[in-house]
Amino acid sequence: MKFIKILLLSMFTLTMAAQTVAKKTPLTDQELKRWSHLDLEKDSIPGMSVDKVYSEFLKNKKSTKVIVAVIDSGVDIDHEDLKPVIWTNKKEIPNNGKDDDKNGFIDDVHGWNFLGNSNNENLELVRILKKADDGSEVYKNALADYTEKFADVTDLKENLDVLMKADKTVRETLKNDNYTVSELNDMPSVKFDLYNAKRIMLAYATQNGDSFHDDLKSYQDYVYDQLDYNLNKDFNARKLVGDNPEDINDKKYGNNKVYSKKRNDSLHGTHVAAIIAQGRDNGLGGDGVADNVEIMPIRAVPNGDEYDKDIALAIRYAVDNGAKVINASFGKDYSPHAQWVYDAIKYAASKDVLIVHAAGNDSKDIDTEPNFPTDDVNGKEITDNVLTIGALNYEYGEKVVANFSNYGKRNVDVYAPGVKIYAAIPDNKYKYLQGTSMASPNAAGVATLIREYYPNLKAAQVKQILMQSGTALNLEVIVDEKKIQIPFSDASVSGKIVNAYNALKMAEEMSNAIKKTPKL
Repeated sequence: MKFIKILLLSMFTLTMAAQTVAKKTPLTDQELKRWSHLDLEKDSIPGMSVDKVYSEFLKNKKSTKVIVAVIDSGVDIDHEDLKPVIWTNKKEIPNNGKDDDKNGFIDDVHGWNFLGNSNNENLELVRILKKADDGSEVYKNALADYTEKFADVTDLKENLDVLMKADKTVRETLKNDNYTVSELNDMPSVKFDLYNAKRIMLAYATQNGDSFHDDLKSYQDYVYDQLDYNLNKDFNARKLVGDNPEDINDKKYGNNKVYSKKRNDSLHGTHVAAIIAQGRDNGLGGDGVADNVEIMPIRAVPNGDEYDKDIALAIRYAVDNGAKVINASFGKDYSPHAQWVYDAIKYAASKDVLIVHAAGNDSKDIDTEPNFPTDDVNGKEITDNVLTIGALNYEYGEKVVANFSNYGKRNVDVYAPGVKIYAAIPDNKYKYLQGTSMASPNAAGVATLIREYYPNLKAAQVKQILMQSGTALNLEVIVDEKKIQIPFSDASVSGKIVNAYNALKMAEEMSNAIKKTPKL
């Protein structure tokens, strides 16, 4: 291991402190769709140099297939751009009602669904409040957070009610549910209620652009999901699952349908999987980062906070069934059974499996505020196989860190593109989404490339490579909900952004050096 660290330091010349002029013109549609694959030096866009590594470095090189587990909301395994890359458990005979491979899961042909028929869930803080007040700081903090969140969503609902009333008035007047801004502008508004509705919707449409109808629907869904499910103390979805979430040994639950009952409820997981593995140069949607990969869908993330038990068992399932990279685009503020997850992370480390985790979207410093799961316990890393990813914006400069991204000098490792990422969603559709949830699979895709082409490298070495081979940015950036400015070097451990070209070059040098080093 000492040799590897020295080798990494000697390859530091592969990284570069970017002295880049920000792109002054707006991105074209084509640039926006694939900005995460572009090159900072060549294109003045802070992408990961994925196109460059394919065109200049990986040609005619051989790779081995890598299984990547996507622990998420489920994956549309029938999507045109994902169907060819979905993992199949060849030891399992489909639909015979038997556990053919004796792994504890019946008919798990393409993965496992730890949520069964459940989809909506409470936040973890609500589940804590449902239990008796034990006088702990955790309970007190959960109560304070609940009070604040409920007040915030109540205010949002008041605003939503005004918008929905105005939208209804306009729709009924124009007799058109999908009216355009132009039609809205031309709508007669002699009566006060029409004038007021027109004024309100024009302001909203101007702010949100052509997608204002979709944005309003998303706003409505968010508010009512919070009120009806996430913050509703009377809601209990776990009864649909049928297990005891407080018992890690109660493992016989869930089913083999790796997408949600309503396919669109697996939008998040489908998009995440596609960022990693959707087909390259096939004329469909966007391009995936990795090119020789199988996606193992594991459904464990509901519309709400995931259960520690589900995540711990999902990690173990991925490891036991051959995954070498796990993408974890989820997180929460409270973790009552964090030890179960810590133990699962350690188990993954013992089996040489890399876990790539999203840093979270709360614009907070996760060195001082919790974000679970984490490999940081009492200020120390418990393993060397977890890579935590912050999100980049496509605008190079002080706004290069996405305004929602968490940050942390100790607990965010490196940054990857996470704003307006174009990828597959259910029912053979494609969409832009954003979040550290999108940054994580971008980084996981590069990690997968390393494991494809240099399978002799260990998970811990892949993590080191992604951090040390990245591009350093010598600039001040805006972070936090308070909009403070800090050096980019203080926003993460590495102070860098993922660079696939540099990473694969460093991986090759390290791989060759290891091959030449005699075993002791």
